[in-house]
Amino acid sequence: MDKVFRKLFKQHFGAAPVSILEIAGDGSARKMVRLVGENMETAVGVVGPDPDENRAFLSFSRAFHGIGLPVPEIYAVDEKAGMYVEEDLGETTLFDAVSQARQADPQADFPAEMLPVYRRILEVLPRFQVEGGKVVDYSVAYPRAAFDRQSILWDLNYFKYHFLKLAHIPFNEARLEKDFRRFATFLLGADTRHFLYRDFQSRNVMVREGEPWFIDYQGGRRGALQYDVASLLWDPKVGLTEALREELLEEYLEHLDGYLPRVDRNRFRQHLRGYVLVRIMQAMGAYGYRGFFERKPRFLQSVPGAIRNMERLLETGFVPVDLPELREVLERICGNTVLRKKAPTPMPGLTVYTGSFSYKGGYPDDAGGHGGGFVFDCRAIHNPGRYAEYASLCGCDEPVENFLESLPEVEDFWGSVRGLVEHHVGAWLTRGFGSLSVYFGCTGGQHRSVYFAERLGAYLRANYPSVNIVVTHREQPRWEPARAEALALAASAGVEAGTAEVAA
Repeated sequence: MDKVFRKLFKQHFGAAPVSILEIAGDGSARKMVRLVGENMETAVGVVGPDPDENRAFLSFSRAFHGIGLPVPEIYAVDEKAGMYVEEDLGETTLFDAVSQARQADPQADFPAEMLPVYRRILEVLPRFQVEGGKVVDYSVAYPRAAFDRQSILWDLNYFKYHFLKLAHIPFNEARLEKDFRRFATFLLGADTRHFLYRDFQSRNVMVREGEPWFIDYQGGRRGALQYDVASLLWDPKVGLTEALREELLEEYLEHLDGYLPRVDRNRFRQHLRGYVLVRIMQAMGAYGYRGFFERKPRFLQSVPGAIRNMERLLETGFVPVDLPELREVLERICGNTVLRKKAPTPMPGLTVYTGSFSYKGGYPDDAGGHGGGFVFDCRAIHNPGRYAEYASLCGCDEPVENFLESLPEVEDFWGSVRGLVEHHVGAWLTRGFGSLSVYFGCTGGQHRSVYFAERLGAYLRANYPSVNIVVTHREQPRWEPARAEALALAASAGVEAGTAEVAA
């Protein structure tokens, strides 16, 4: 791989690079490196395993660069190897720039210094869509030449199978499919003649010397103008306020008037609501696939923000088409307290990550990132989940705690766990380490493992006040709905019994 990159770099700069540095992955299958020459000239080398995706990106890049749009220049390509070298746009994404500005002014709703960048992005976007749409070769678009009915249904089913199914959100399959078909028809009523960037969000815009540069448009195709506006302004990772979103939308429409002077703004906004929803659903499908299926928890950190956007859409009129089953499904998501819970941010000092999981879903991810810590198997302990009165509860509910604490093996197990963990916590504090992982697994990840994770978290909080404790239960989205229902029924029964006793 390095040999090809050296050849391509030399082909453009006249000399081979003196160093090749790996660049952190972006969540795709591509691999990237930074190539540095002897005079500190730099370029980015990319290995793309999908030749169709490579072909689309390279073709679009050359077309956009040819009309002066701010995209990376392609320096050299080895098509057979699936490798190319392109202009280095630096390391700061729009998301990074916003995050850094927020740290400098944490009280602001949105950092004022980033507004000129957003305004510049929305000035450039219509050029991509209208002028760029006239010069790109849609025959290389991947996987479809247009964001057509098939593409829309793919996205909606991606949401269904990778978010709803994996997050255990109930739905009626036949009614939801009917709504999906009706929704697709509504979306295709918009003007779909222009270039649709497809993933126009904060991690795909680079900021260099205060100016935006654009990357990762290889999924682009012909489609509606509203999709990319929705992607940028409703990006849950950034969280624009509603007032600012409206202000920026107006600016975009004013710039669009310079390219398409007869845009019906009322009709545009009606379809925009639909594209906001389909974009939220597509993004949540991606978060579910990466987070629930691939076990990459950082992707789930964006779910609460996406739910807030979804909730606001529901509160302000939803979309102008009747979608009863889809609306009910979205309301269930918005009412799910587990999905809305934001993952805790690690604090300075030692953090102990503990939690529960089911062995059916494989081992948990290493939250600390260095592979250090323990995984304890609780399956040798008698399982309360076998009993009807405990089946819907979890290991943090008092009846289950009482059941487990009546078993002699529980204290033996706890004593061994506590001794090992305390030894490591003491050593980690002495050596200045930043994190330790301690996870508990059982058959369903609901009773025994939850009990021990909660017990360890409480013990460490009480005895090591300087240590940060993060407790998570990986399977909670699966068992929490049944648990909440069981607790509500128990509370109702208690109220009724108390009323009868008073009456007697």
